[in-house]
Amino acid sequence: MSSNPQTKSYPDIVMIPNEDLDHNAHTVFRHYREKVPFIKSPIGVPFVLRANDVLNLASNRFTRQVETEFLRIRNVTEGPLYEFVRNSMLFSNDTTHRHRRGPMTPAFAFKMIAEIRPQIRALADKILREGYADGQMDFLQTYASSIPARTIAAIFGIPDSDISRFTRSIYTIAKAIGASWSAKDLPEIDQAVVDMHNYVEELLADRRRNPRNDFLSEYIGIVERQGVLTSFEAITQIITIVLGGSDTTRMAMAMQVCLLLEHPEQWNAIVEDRGLIPNAVLESLRFEPSVASIPRFTVEDIEIDGHFIPKDQPIALSTMSAMRDAAIYPAGDTFDIRRTHPKWHLVFGSGAHRCIGEALAKAELEEGLAALVEIMPSLRLVGPRPIASGFAGIRSVTDMTVEW
Repeated sequence: MSSNPQTKSYPDIVMIPNEDLDHNAHTVFRHYREKVPFIKSPIGVPFVLRANDVLNLASNRFTRQVETEFLRIRNVTEGPLYEFVRNSMLFSNDTTHRHRRGPMTPAFAFKMIAEIRPQIRALADKILREGYADGQMDFLQTYASSIPARTIAAIFGIPDSDISRFTRSIYTIAKAIGASWSAKDLPEIDQAVVDMHNYVEELLADRRRNPRNDFLSEYIGIVERQGVLTSFEAITQIITIVLGGSDTTRMAMAMQVCLLLEHPEQWNAIVEDRGLIPNAVLESLRFEPSVASIPRFTVEDIEIDGHFIPKDQPIALSTMSAMRDAAIYPAGDTFDIRRTHPKWHLVFGSGAHRCIGEALAKAELEEGLAALVEIMPSLRLVGPRPIASGFAGIRSVTDMTVEW
């Protein structure tokens, strides 16, 4: 990898139609990963395909975190979504990023997450035992959506009665953090941002009037003592955390159970040995990640293997491609819960922007799976297989029914 001036001729980056990427991303990535280091989507964003390149570009001097650039190339330069992105820690750098992320850190420390694991498991057990007599379940809505939403609500001190209100908005906002949205979706996304902003503003105002022994009260205290964040920024970070802790985890939970049930010998291995659960979670996140790419912005010219990306260019580091690259994962297209994984799982990002909710997501996925294999060891899929879609940012998954 090198940073070079544009003094020689470079081949054009291959452009792949959105429909091919939407429906056959793994096949497309596998085909081109062996031939070129980048491909391009129709909106002009290069996708970096190879694991070592993704790892290098995620945390070196050639790139920074993308800010509003992905919106600008879609001609979105104002409005609620634009202001959300402009004020979010997810899309900021350096001191601004540290100031926005800092007040969130206490809620997601490993010790804190370890303390709430029993609550996550109790919630999972309760959902399964309450519905056990039915013999069948809408897995995505009843289980995979409920556990992360109710857990984040418990951390923030949000009443269960409000969960449907904030999840409806969050799932809509999540569309904008993926690739499969267009101008016609913008009014709905903007309205969801406004609704979520107003809701969080109400929550924080309540904590100012009536402080409690919960994270939101602590967060308000930290923000006001530091005096760095605006009120708008303080609200935006809460929305960012709810976004990151809801939609991604529900997709991951659905796909990990789907993958295990499609490989019954591996499901049965977990039923017999619960010690395999943490690695099964890591393998599911690798094989069908809920976050398909890491957005970055080039600050220098980049040349890899005779292919060129200029500076000042939004790019996508394809974790979805990298996590099936044989350079790091031999037989990457094989699902294997006994696979050895690197210490730092790529689905959670890298460097200063590594997912703040990593420990929480792992706890939810592990405890949710542990409850299933204990209470419903004979679980099986019914009807159409759930389909994971999307090739950039947050992915989505279709409905999934199970029976026992």
